[in-house]
Amino acid sequence: MRRVPLLLLAAAALAGEPVRLHTGFRFTEGPAADADGNVYFNDIPAETTWRSGVDGTLTPFREGSRRANGMMFRADGWLVACEGAGQVAAYSPDGKERRVLADRYEGKPFNAPNDLVIDREGGIWFTDPYFGPEKELPQGTYGVYYVAPGGEVARAVEGLPKPNGILLSPDEKTLYVVCSGSPDVRAFPVTEPGKIGAERVFCRLKQPEGRTDTGGDGLTCDTEGNLYITSRLGVQVWTPKGALVRLLEFPETPANATFGGRDGKTLYVTARTSVYTLRLDAKGHRFPAGKSTGAGED
Repeated sequence: MRRVPLLLLAAAALAGEPVRLHTGFRFTEGPAADADGNVYFNDIPAETTWRSGVDGTLTPFREGSRRANGMMFRADGWLVACEGAGQVAAYSPDGKERRVLADRYEGKPFNAPNDLVIDREGGIWFTDPYFGPEKELPQGTYGVYYVAPGGEVARAVEGLPKPNGILLSPDEKTLYVVCSGSPDVRAFPVTEPGKIGAERVFCRLKQPEGRTDTGGDGLTCDTEGNLYITSRLGVQVWTPKGALVRLLEFPETPANATFGGRDGKTLYVTARTSVYTLRLDAKGHRFPAGKSTGAGED
């Protein structure tokens, strides 16, 4: 296993080495930690959501997940997920009940909801790219959307090059969007719930040798606002001011990451066929999220 190199500063200091926690999956994605530090993740092709307990036990949480990808817990214990089949849905704490929160905009289905973040009001920001076989996009464009607590859906951004990962800063004043079709990570000022200002380039992801065009995937943040962005090189750690401080390497290419464990200092990384953990001195930020239940039933 490759060692994890220090790049510039001592941010996100390491307290261990990467550990392969679970393996044997087809493609892992969308990790999300509950209030106790248990981490849930998806095996997208197998359409199964798994629960990795803080004690390391692995159990299925939900099957038939409609290619669920990015997820986040609400304060009421419901797990909200972007389903690649075209919906944003919430699952009950036992995984048995499903409620559709959004499945269309202006009467048209979404392309393939990918990743999300929930603000303190209970509103949901999510990306809607498409990565499957070539087809006409239902929405006609790649977009970033906001589902208000009452269920109203608005398109906040359109035309980005395959928007993928999405996250708010800890103070929820900045919205970050990572694109798979561009090395530039975008940042938008949040002016009010569901409203954003002008786009700026937050950073340009470090590229593999000889490449200038690779983008990123998912991301998470710690309590200091540092961003942990998955890329072809590994997990890139960037300060809130846009400086690269670390590159965390793993045996497989990471797709997404979140902080979990009993103390919130373990980075869980979904990477192709496996889930890895890495102990850090940094602690993950936990979003307050809201308790909106949305509408609709399974």
